[in-house]
Amino acid sequence: MRAVISSEWLKLRSVASTYYALGAAGLMVVLGVVWSVYASGLADERGSVRAAAPEEGFLPLVQISLAVIGVLAITAEHATGMIRTSLTVVPRRGVLLFAKTAVVTVVTFAAATAIIMTTYAVSRLLAGERRLGFNESSFAEDVPTLLAAGLSVTVLAIVGLGLGAAVRSTAGALVSVVSLLFVLPGIATYLPAPWNTRIAAFMLPNLTPQLTGERLSRRLGDGILPPWAALLALLAYAAVALGAGLHMLSRRDA
Repeated sequence: MRAVISSEWLKLRSVASTYYALGAAGLMVVLGVVWSVYASGLADERGSVRAAAPEEGFLPLVQISLAVIGVLAITAEHATGMIRTSLTVVPRRGVLLFAKTAVVTVVTFAAATAIIMTTYAVSRLLAGERRLGFNESSFAEDVPTLLAAGLSVTVLAIVGLGLGAAVRSTAGALVSVVSLLFVLPGIATYLPAPWNTRIAAFMLPNLTPQLTGERLSRRLGDGILPPWAALLALLAYAAVALGAGLHMLSRRDA
């Protein structure tokens, strides 16, 4: 198993798309700087403002960027035909998918956490003593939210891996990820109350705030899931996607 994981790690870091995805996710730090400078300028004029935290507002950029790593971890091999070599070397398809999952999990969680924490630190440094809304709580109070954000990115990357294994198409898997992240939650928002909140609470991006007991949004109000249930629902997304991927990977020829 260690050799298989090492092989998957070598594959992931040997392709340029991995670094492109990491670079796109890293733009969160740049956007966080721009946003913090802008909000600081407004605060200098008005005395105080209520600005969104950049590590929360730009989180979807990190989520979709690193989800690409999960998708390409499997679909790139289908596109090039390398999946045949992989399955020849590792004929147990469950072992192969597990090794890919382990590598994607570690890489995306480490990258997401580093990017989110850097954005958090830089934005607070630039804010200084100004009252911007997002810098009024302590780091200890914000740690659960930051870790929940990193976890959500990791789960979405695993979902991308599972969907990529299931559909064997980069475009198809990415469309599915975008639908889970943006389209379905957007549709749920416009359902009549109280079904908008009830259904939206189970949507993947809305599970993140519920992990720490925060509100879903101004329109939807408070979530309906306690933190433990939100965590189980988040992990269920990953489990279902991987289960579907393993099922299709086992049934079809390479």
